[in-house]
Amino acid sequence: MAKLYFSYSTMNAGKSTMLLQASYNYQERGMRTMMFTAAHYAENGVGVISSRLGVTAAAELYRDEDNLFDRIASAHGANALSCVFVDEAQFLTRDQVWQLARVADRLHLPVMCFGLRTDFQGKLFPGSAELLAIADTLREIRTICHCGSKATMVVRHDSTGKAITEGDQVSIEKSVYVSLCRKHWEEETGRIVSDK
Repeated sequence: MAKLYFSYSTMNAGKSTMLLQASYNYQERGMRTMMFTAAHYAENGVGVISSRLGVTAAAELYRDEDNLFDRIASAHGANALSCVFVDEAQFLTRDQVWQLARVADRLHLPVMCFGLRTDFQGKLFPGSAELLAIADTLREIRTICHCGSKATMVVRHDSTGKAITEGDQVSIEKSVYVSLCRKHWEEETGRIVSDK
C-alpha cells in the first residue's frame, strides 16, 4: 500500500540531501520519479532541488493554485511513475496536502514530503500542520543546536545579526536562519531572559 510520508526538521538538517538520495535510489533501479519544489525560491522560474553538499536535480515547481493530483496523474498516465518527492513541503497548501494523499490512495504511488515543521516564530506552517495531521508516516530528521542539544526551532536574523520576531512567515530576502534548541531559541528571540 502506498503511503504519504512527511520527513521534517529545522533548517540545515539534510532534508534535501535525503530526498535527492532517495530519488536517485529509485532511478538507479530504472524507476521513474517526479520531484517538486516550491516556486518561492525558484530563480528565473526554474525548479532545482539542491543540497548543501552540492548535489542538485531538476524539479517541477508548484504554486499555491496548482492541483498536484492532476499534474501527477497526467505525468503517471503518460509514463508510469514509481514515487513522488516534494521538497519545501511546508509551503504546500492544505488542499495540496490532501491532493498528495489522494496520489497515494488512488494512484497507489508513495509520496515523500520533506520540509520544515515550524517557522522563525515557532508556529506551524499550514502545509506542515496538515501533513502532521494526515500523513501515514512521520519522521523527524535531527540536527543540533550550537550547544549540542537537539535543534527543534529556527531563528531568523536581520542583516545586523539580531533575531527577528515579527514579519512575514516566508522571507525570500537574504535573511540568515539558524537552527536552535528551544532553550536557546527563547533566549535569542527575547521570549525569556537567559539564565546563564
